Amino acid sequence: MAKSTVAEWEEPDKLLLLEAWARNGLTDEQIAGNMGINVRTLYNWKRKSIRIFQSLKVNKELADIEVENALRKKALGFRETEQTVSMRKTVEYENGKRVREVTEPVVMESERYYPPDTTAQIFWLKNRKPEQWRDKQEQKVDVTEAVKIIDSIGDSD
Repeated sequence: MAKSTVAEWEEPDKLLLLEAWARNGLTDEQIAGNMGINVRTLYNWKRKSIRIFQSLKVNKELADIEVENALRKKALGFRETEQTVSMRKTVEYENGKRVREVTEPVVMESERYYPPDTTAQIFWLKNRKPEQWRDKQEQKVDVTEAVKIIDSIGDSD
């Protein structure tokens, strides 16, 4: 098998592949594996080629933004219009006799409400405001104050 080159991966069809892999959330290690190269080689190519760098960077950022927006939407709850298609049958009569039957599709819209998702809210808050929402709170202990308290307890005996 021929060795991959930077120039080969700068071709439009190869850049399109890189963009798709980045948008799909693949890591640099996974992308390098798909390209048939070592991840260090990919890092070098990203430094050498602005086209490869941009294809990966921009599409990874787009994917991140889409996921952030979806998480926010789920955390807050949302309404969505859904369309369903059903078949409507119409029968025509003349002088009491059935003359024609027509079946046609009918598109119906309905609004669906998705309530806020507590798990999404917790995830958002723990990551956006960790100082207030993380599970493990930092406790600062002043050792000199603790020693004074212990000493004062010993003095009262």
